[in-house]
Amino acid sequence: MEETDDIQSCQDKHEDDIPKSSPFAFAIKQFQGKRSSPGKRKEQPSAIKKFFRGFDFGKSEGKDRKEIEETEVNNAGADDQSEKQDLSVEDGLSYPISEAESPSGEQRFNQFMQKLGKKPNSKNLDLNNCALSAADVTELASLLPFLPELEEISLSWNGCVGGTLKALTVHLHHVNLLKVLRLNNCRLTAEDVTSLGEAFEIVPQLEELDLSWNSNIGGKLSLLTKKLQKGCKIKLLKITDCNLTAKDGESLAELLNVIPNLEVLDLSINKNIGCSVKVIAQDLKNVPGLKELNLHMCGLKQDSLQGLDTALQHLAKLRKLDISCNKEIGGGFKDSTAHLASLKNLEVLDLHQCCVTEEDMTVLSQVIPLLSSLQELNLSSNKNVGISSDPLLGRLRFLPNLKSVAISNCGLGEESFSSLAEAALHLPGLEILDLSWNKCVGGNLKLLLGALKLATEIQVLRLSSCNLVAEDLALLTLLTQDGHLARLRKLDLSYNNNISDEGWVVFCQGLAVFKELSELDVSLRPSSCRDCGTWFSELLAALTKLPALAELGMQRWVLSESQRKRLESFNQDNKRNIRFDC
Repeated sequence: MEETDDIQSCQDKHEDDIPKSSPFAFAIKQFQGKRSSPGKRKEQPSAIKKFFRGFDFGKSEGKDRKEIEETEVNNAGADDQSEKQDLSVEDGLSYPISEAESPSGEQRFNQFMQKLGKKPNSKNLDLNNCALSAADVTELASLLPFLPELEEISLSWNGCVGGTLKALTVHLHHVNLLKVLRLNNCRLTAEDVTSLGEAFEIVPQLEELDLSWNSNIGGKLSLLTKKLQKGCKIKLLKITDCNLTAKDGESLAELLNVIPNLEVLDLSINKNIGCSVKVIAQDLKNVPGLKELNLHMCGLKQDSLQGLDTALQHLAKLRKLDISCNKEIGGGFKDSTAHLASLKNLEVLDLHQCCVTEEDMTVLSQVIPLLSSLQELNLSSNKNVGISSDPLLGRLRFLPNLKSVAISNCGLGEESFSSLAEAALHLPGLEILDLSWNKCVGGNLKLLLGALKLATEIQVLRLSSCNLVAEDLALLTLLTQDGHLARLRKLDLSYNNNISDEGWVVFCQGLAVFKELSELDVSLRPSSCRDCGTWFSELLAALTKLPALAELGMQRWVLSESQRKRLESFNQDNKRNIRFDC
């Protein structure tokens, strides 16, 4: 307005210098439409202006009509453009709608994803390990109104998310179809946990919540759990390695009362909740549809195991039970397996490093063979598995669905190894066999010959630190030449220092038949080193015929200068991308 007054003053000052116009022309000038200033609406044509459009002032009628039509079209366009310049404000976030000056919400989202090197997906927002900043989280929050179909949000391994989560959660009502939220290793704070709890009411469809690797959650889990309403649809809850306390364990027990649809519960690597697992177990009856229970390294004790066994009678649908790396439960199986045998749908049982005793083995030898659906069994790092007089390994023949057997470092003797080899004849679907750190295997691999011939599906064979000798490698070579082990993908022969150079030569000469092999490890023990012999040339020749090989472990083998140069140039010379771990 001040600018208009200045102009008017200037016009008055120089009024005498301006040529006089006719009254008629003056009237036209006064009522002629003027272009609106940027950002303001176009003035509507006045009645007088419309009146004068009907007169001919020295121009042809057709030309005047054409100009009038163009003026009206321009006016209408200017009005529409002016309306588009208005700002819309939603939830405190202002964004321009002008197509001419600002991108659409979809364009902004695409630009945001491209900036992070990700492909835009309106249903699955995968921003794992993207080095997000606090500003990125705020910008992401402003984009949620444009993602009404979003079902998954993954922000894991972005440390800067911690402390900024509220900026995101207050806008989750825009994505009320959200089913999956992953926030692994985001350095979440107490405020973040509180904000997340408050957001549960506006994401009623949420089915999966993963908060693993956030150590600050410990002691604060109640800020989250007390906000969950009865009938919540959560099916998967993972809180791995979150420094949970005994108090958090009690909060989890209460939580089980309001999430009846829970199918997966993972509390692994929370060593301080062991004393509250018994309380948690008492409320597992409220989640009868539970299919997976992971309590790896949770500080369980014998009384915890007893409480857990009682809960198993309510978990008929359980498919995976992992109670590994709980050393203090050793000796407790004899009183805690009454209901384990009733798990007819159990497919995975992990008991590795549980310090099972001979008494435990007596009970487990009776119970495990009754798990008719079992597909994966891990008994590794339990020395008494091998020395027990109870024939658990021999009874594995009653589990024809077994696909994975891990009994590394179990102190196997020749008798127990023979029992395993005989049982393996009845496991034609075996895909993974781990016998590592059982010294008796060396020189006795021939006992497993029949089973390896029948195991047409075997893909992983681990024989690390088994005291293998040249004859064992020759046996593997003969098997492959006869068409066996054709699907083998991973072969671990590491830490077998007793194999002679001649044995390695024979093995490498037959290595080319492992067409699907992707990983091979022939490393030596950490305390030793050895010069590569003539077998090195045989190895390189075989590698050219192994199209799937991606990783080769050769730690502590000493390469000569020429051998190292040949290895370094191998990928370039053969257009390969093998990772050599030397």
